[in-house]
Amino acid sequence: MMEHEYQPVSFKDVLIEMKDISELMVDLSYSAILFDSKEIALEVVNLEESMNKLVYQARIQSVLAARRIEEAEAMSGMLQVAEAAERIANSASDIAKLILKDIRFPAKLKRVFPEAEEIVTRVIVSQGSELAGHTLGDLKVQSTTGMQVIAIRRGKGWIYDPDRVTRVEGGDILIARGPEAGEDLLFSMAGAPERSRSEPPRAGEVDDLDRAVQLIIEMKNLSELSVGLAYTSLLFNNKEVAHEVVALDSALDDMRYDLDLWVLEAARKIEDVHYLRGLLYMSSFAQAISDSARSIVDVILRDIEIPPVFKKIVRESDEIITRIPVAESSPLVGQTLKEASLGTVTGMVVLAIKHGDRWVYRPGKSVRLESGDIIIAKGRRDGECRLYELAGYALELPEG
Repeated sequence: MMEHEYQPVSFKDVLIEMKDISELMVDLSYSAILFDSKEIALEVVNLEESMNKLVYQARIQSVLAARRIEEAEAMSGMLQVAEAAERIANSASDIAKLILKDIRFPAKLKRVFPEAEEIVTRVIVSQGSELAGHTLGDLKVQSTTGMQVIAIRRGKGWIYDPDRVTRVEGGDILIARGPEAGEDLLFSMAGAPERSRSEPPRAGEVDDLDRAVQLIIEMKNLSELSVGLAYTSLLFNNKEVAHEVVALDSALDDMRYDLDLWVLEAARKIEDVHYLRGLLYMSSFAQAISDSARSIVDVILRDIEIPPVFKKIVRESDEIITRIPVAESSPLVGQTLKEASLGTVTGMVVLAIKHGDRWVYRPGKSVRLESGDIIIAKGRRDGECRLYELAGYALELPEG
């Protein structure tokens, strides 16, 4: 067993890094599947070891910080959040190991990945393009296109989790995730004439898998939503949102039962079932993410005190969560989400909207924004600033 050396570091910093790494691992694991990349898969496995070290640090810090029963209870809640992030990371690593073991996935699955609410794409940066020679922060790539660059291939090397000071060079290959509408904008900035539409190999494709493949995409969408809502419920101490996470977890349970049945039915009609095995692993992956989200909200549902440091953890991580009321003067008033194009304009993903006393989770493009609505969204900080401006606020952020 590998021994971990204790390093004095704040519990807050440990949890921020755990949240960021677990989310990066999920993104990279889906990328590894989509692009059949063992290199990306190997990075996910390597990141798991970083998570193991952080879990050790978190446990030590929780013990050192608790001197009274009240402090111990609060620390137990934060430790439960840390362990949920660890489980998400472990599940992502399990998916990456499938790629390393040459486990195959149906070609149809890769073709419908663009139908997910947040897609993963690959683009080559042309020499002399708008991106070449500039940092990601210079051009505000995510808040301009809605696409977050999660990895860069340069020559034979990789840059994972690039930040705003990372410089993009001509010839770089960008792996990015975000709304489908932002893909064309990113390709334009990269100087790519059109989106790559090469068809993956058709081996193993079975028409009867349509329902199973579509269900996998839906499970992916719901599992990612559940994590965002879980952090939202703790950040704003909202049990109503927490109960929605519980409901999503139950829905994913039912969806997994349906998927298992459809895959078994399809297996009777083909000779090579190896392509079906990957679907079962992916459904397990989505379910594990949802279970971890439910573990996070369990803290608030059991009335465990959430220390003030948690707000700093969510607000200082790579991907923040924000709560923005729509002002009367906002240009968003009267617009549908499709018309507002918030994902591509700000880079923020809308998790929920509150109309009066009613919550709309995972709002569709036809949802119309009204004055007084509250938008819950996740994304980068510069995108949050742009969303505040669109919501009708100048420089200062509104209270609440």
